[in-house]
Amino acid sequence: MNRSSTRQSVIRFSRFQAPSETQVPAERPTAPTRDVAVSVIVPVHNEVENLPILYEQVCQALSRPSDVFELILVDDGSTDGSADVMRELSAQDPRVKSVFLRRNFGQTAAMQAGIDHASGEVLVTLDGDLQNDPADIPHMLETLAQGYDLVHGWRKQRQDFWLSRRLPSRVANWLISRTTRFPIHDLGCTLKVIRREIAIELQLYGEMHRFIPILAHLQGARCCEVVTHHRPRIHGQTKYGINRTFRVVLDLLTVWYMQRFVASPMKLFGGVGILTTCLSLGCAITCLMMKLLGGFDITGNPFFLLSAITGIASIQFFSLGLMGEIANRTYFQTTQRAGYTVRETLGWQLPIASIRERRQAA
Repeated sequence: MNRSSTRQSVIRFSRFQAPSETQVPAERPTAPTRDVAVSVIVPVHNEVENLPILYEQVCQALSRPSDVFELILVDDGSTDGSADVMRELSAQDPRVKSVFLRRNFGQTAAMQAGIDHASGEVLVTLDGDLQNDPADIPHMLETLAQGYDLVHGWRKQRQDFWLSRRLPSRVANWLISRTTRFPIHDLGCTLKVIRREIAIELQLYGEMHRFIPILAHLQGARCCEVVTHHRPRIHGQTKYGINRTFRVVLDLLTVWYMQRFVASPMKLFGGVGILTTCLSLGCAITCLMMKLLGGFDITGNPFFLLSAITGIASIQFFSLGLMGEIANRTYFQTTQRAGYTVRETLGWQLPIASIRERRQAA
C-alpha cells in the first residue's frame, strides 16, 4: 500500500450520537507531538515467526529521539516457541518486557495482564500477527494529543476472507452499534491507543477486549476512530473463526446490561416484574369476570393458569432485582480478582523512567 497517498480520517464521537465530524488530512503527520511514555501491549499466542518482525516494526515506528516506550509481550500459553523468542528479546533490549501466563486464558485475559503490568502514560494495544501496522501508532498518538482519551483503529480496507471474517464482522458491528447506540465501524480492530487512567479502570473478561471503546465510553472517556492500515497474515494461522460471532452476541448482551442497568439492576428486573404483575392481575380479573358473567369454570380456564404463572414469574423477577442490587453493592465494595495467573515476568529490572533518562542523556 502506498503510504504517501493514504488518506487518514478521524471520526469524533459524542455521547450516543452519530459521528459528528470527519477530517481527512493529505497524509500522515511527519512530526507528531508525542512526548509521553508509551506502553505497547501485544497478546501473543503461537506467533514465533512474527515476533522478531513485530519488534523491529514497533521500534521503527517509535524511533524519534523523544520517544520513550516499553514493549510488553504477553504469552498466552504458546506452544510453538514464542516464549523462547520473547526471552531473547527481553534479554537483548530492556524495553521489551515479557509476561508468561500459566496457560491459554484467551486474548482478553492476556490484554488485561498487559494493562496491569504497563507503566506508561499511554497504552497501545495491537495484535501479534502483523496485520495491525505499528506505523499507524504515531498518527494515533497525535490524534490522542488533540484531547481524546481513546483512539480506536478502523480497518477500512480489511485484508481478510469475506465470508468467514469480513461478513460476520460487518453484521456484528452493525448489531453492536444499533444495540449500544455507540457509533463505530470496527470494534474488532485490536489497534487502540488509550490513556492509562482510563485503561486501569476497565475490567476485561470473557471476550470483552473488543468492547473496550464502549466500556471506556461508559467511564466518560472521549473516543474517536481513525482509519488504519490492515495487512494480510503472512506467518502462522488465524485464531478467529465464524464461531466467535456467537460469543460476541452473548457478550453484547452483557455490555447492553452494563450500559443501562449495572448501577441499578432493579430497574430492569423490577420493570419486567411490574409488567408480569399487571399481566397476572389482568388475567385474574378476566377469569373472574368470565366466571361471574358467563359461568365459565375457573379450574379449566387458561386465563387462570396464565395468571398463576405470571404471578410466580413476577415474584422471581423482583427477587432477581433484589439479589442483583445486593451483588452490585458487593461488587463495588470489594477488590476484584484478576482473570488470569502469571507464571513469570521478565524485563522489569529497568523501569520506563530509567529508559526515559537514558534516552535524554543520549
